[in-house]
Amino acid sequence: MAELRRDPITGRWIIVDTERPKLPKDFEVEEHIKKGGACPFCTGNEQLTPPEIEAIRQKGTKPNTPGWTTRVVPNKFPALQIEGDLDRHGIGIYDMSNGVGAHEVIIENPDHNKTIADLTDEEVQNVIWSYRNRSVDLKGDSRFKYILIFKNYGEPAGASLEHSHSQLIALPIVPKRVLEELKGASLYFEYKDRCVFCDIIAQELQDIERIVAENKSFLAFSPFVSRFPYEVWIIQKEHEPDFTTIDKERIQDLARILREVLLRIKKTLHDPSYNFILHTAPIRDGIRDDYHWHIEIMPMLTRVAGFEWGSGFYINSTPPETAAKFLREISLYGS
Repeated sequence: MAELRRDPITGRWIIVDTERPKLPKDFEVEEHIKKGGACPFCTGNEQLTPPEIEAIRQKGTKPNTPGWTTRVVPNKFPALQIEGDLDRHGIGIYDMSNGVGAHEVIIENPDHNKTIADLTDEEVQNVIWSYRNRSVDLKGDSRFKYILIFKNYGEPAGASLEHSHSQLIALPIVPKRVLEELKGASLYFEYKDRCVFCDIIAQELQDIERIVAENKSFLAFSPFVSRFPYEVWIIQKEHEPDFTTIDKERIQDLARILREVLLRIKKTLHDPSYNFILHTAPIRDGIRDDYHWHIEIMPMLTRVAGFEWGSGFYINSTPPETAAKFLREISLYGS
């Protein structure tokens, strides 16, 4: 019989198929077809992007030229524009404002064929430093209330360009999904006087079976209430609501575990498309004892269909305990 599991943060329920769990071999192997043509994110094609905002590059090299290892540029087709005022107003019962925000692209490395899973730990550190630096800079803009960092890998996950990259959008409102987490975490804290995320960490360290990877600062695990097969969360062990407070030592640990988890997903599931999202506290939200920043990684192995849209329930065909076992036991460097 399938199991119903309730998310202790949002209260959302999911259905887990424990009788006929899908194993890695049961999912269709995705073929990543190279489109060819000039890639604007490749080294030597810097003139094909808007001028860079910042870059980690070799000494002596000039902006918008080769010699970079990580490069941040404005999105050429931004969802929101940096210029202008919000101008909030209503039209009858409807609320509106100008589409003000910031939309940036973090080009993770110069090599067209390398993803984060293929980089060195130091190269992944550069990516995370760029996430942090851009977040810190944009937090100073009083128009913005939330910084959303995410990655789409593969066309089914929404990537329009093959070259590995992440995106950052500064929003003038706090997203509904974040508000749901904040509300659930606040209610849990009111009742138990503890952070729900800290309690999840303690539970996962006690149960062990859903752990995928671990180091001094971070834990990676398949959540007990995984919405998707082989979903993985990465969370800092020490309580911290705001990602931008991360220091050099923790960036090193995060780079190691992020690269490892993405490599485990790549090898276990034959390089599937995926999304990852960095969840952090809203800007100017103060010190929160009830919230905890984290990264959610979701391989694109199934599609959300009518039942999910109609009910709000997710159906997960692979129990997280099974998923974690396969991800944990895969040989990273064997054939």
